[in-house]
Order: sequence, then C-alpha cells, then structure tokens
Amino acid sequence: MDKSDKIKIIAVVGPTAVGKTRLGVFLAKKLCGEIISADSMQIYKGMDIATAKPSREETEGVRHHLIDFLSPDERFSVGEFIRLADSAASDILSKNKLPIIVGGTGLYIDSFLSGLSFIEFSFDDNVRQRLTKRLKQEGAPSLLAELKKIDPKAAAALHPNNTGRIIRALELYETTGKTISEQNELSRMSPSKWEPLYIGVAYRDRKLLWSRINQRVDKMLEQGLLEEARAFYSSKRSHTAAAAIGYKELKPYLDGEKPLEDCIDSLKTATRQYAKRQGTWFKKNKDIIWFYKDDYDDFSQLENKVYETVRGWLNEKK
Repeated sequence: MDKSDKIKIIAVVGPTAVGKTRLGVFLAKKLCGEIISADSMQIYKGMDIATAKPSREETEGVRHHLIDFLSPDERFSVGEFIRLADSAASDILSKNKLPIIVGGTGLYIDSFLSGLSFIEFSFDDNVRQRLTKRLKQEGAPSLLAELKKIDPKAAAALHPNNTGRIIRALELYETTGKTISEQNELSRMSPSKWEPLYIGVAYRDRKLLWSRINQRVDKMLEQGLLEEARAFYSSKRSHTAAAAIGYKELKPYLDGEKPLEDCIDSLKTATRQYAKRQGTWFKKNKDIIWFYKDDYDDFSQLENKVYETVRGWLNEKK
C-alpha cells in the first residue's frame, strides 16, 4: 500500500503510571479526536480500581472505546482486539475525528497498527481446562517441551513462566491445526492501512517511576482496592481477568494466609516488574518518539511539546 493511501493514527504508549491517559485526553481535546484504549484489563466490567480505569472526570468528556465492556468471566484475544479496534477506528474516522490509541499492552497496539490478522477460532473450554490441568500436574517445562516438538520457533521465544502463551499456542494448534508461527506468517501477508505516530512517555530515572507506582498503589488502596478484590473473588470470577495485578497479590491476605502489609509490598513489586516488562517491549520499537517526564518542570510542558510534535506530523504532506 502506498504511503499516500495510509490513514494517520496516533499511539500514546509507555509503562504504567506515567500519565498516558491524561496525555491522550489532552491530545484528543486539542486535535478533535477519540481514544481507543489498548489495555488488556480495562476491558473488563467492574475491575475499576485495580486496572486504573479512567474515571468520568479523567476522560473530560472524550469518548473512550474498548473500556468496560466485557464480563470478567469471558476471555479475550489479540485477534478480537484487532477486530474491535478497527471497528472503533472506522467509527471515529466516519465522524472526521482523529483516532488515538492509548495504552500499555504493547502486543495489542503493535499487532493492530502492523495490520496483523488472526485466525478466528472458537474457544474450547474442554481443551483449555485439560491443558490447565496438565500444567498443574506436569509443570510448564513439560508443556513447553511439547510445544517445541510442534512449533520450535514459537517455543524458543517463550519462557517457561509465560504459561498463558504456552497454553494459548497449544490450544490454537489443537483447535485449528495451525501453529502460532504459521499464524504469524499468514498474518503478515497484508500491508497495514495505518500510518502511526508513536508517542512514548517514560521516566529517565527509573526510581521516579518506582516512586510513582508506589504512590499509585497506596491511592488505589485508599479508593477501595481491597474491597474490590474481595468482591471479585467472592463472585468466583475466573479466566484471564483473575490474573489482574492488584487482585492476585491481595488474595493471600483475603484467604488469611499473609499479613496485609506483605501483600501490599508484593503488589508494588509486581507492578514495578510489569512496568519494567512494558518498558522492555516498547524500547524495541525504534519508531517511538520518547518524551521523559523528568525533562520537564511539570506535565503540562510535556503535553505542549507533544502537541507541537503531533501537529507538525499531521500537517506533513504525504
């Protein structure tokens, strides 16, 4: 596809707790845009505090797509995100507005903007339950060894701790007869219709991010995170949503197994580790223009600098 035929779209990315939501809203108001959320947990209803879902006040009247629409009992895939994000972008463009994708789930963002397409297949709970049972009985190395026989390339890229993707790869093969590697090759056959501008927000000094994360966790607890987690587990929720950071770390306290202080420390550690993984993912993308919060006296200065960059890019002739 020729560059002149591609559709311009903004992507605001970066680790958790850096201000992506605020920046996305700022750009949407300045540039007549709407936001497509790319957060793998904010899609779930009721999981508001743990996922830092933007409040009505924080959205400032800007339309946000793909937030708060799925029951925590339901599973969600990259392919489904691509389909729904494409539909949301089409809706935004039909109103002559600018689509702005905002979030920290790098796999969702990159897959969508790269124009990937995924095999549509129905989840088979029996297959998933059987693989999950085997995981508990045999351990992740056993399942990863099986995947290596089926799909050596995919297995080589996975760590034994990444049990979700290991099970997903085996489930895809059992359900469709195609490996993840075959799927990836097929998905890249069509060129992307998007011309994205990646805007990254981060801290140069990682200690500042760690401090920001710790403050956010404390605020979440003040807002009622513990009560939200208790309600979540009492409703016997399952599937992907149960892996949300903010719930599983507090479960030992809810079960009477650990002191609350220990669980809070675990939550802060898990969130910092997640932010580190996000940073590692996005650093691989050389197209991202990075803006560092500690380079500015306040966030509004960063917002204005980003706005100047985006406006110049939008005004470029193709």
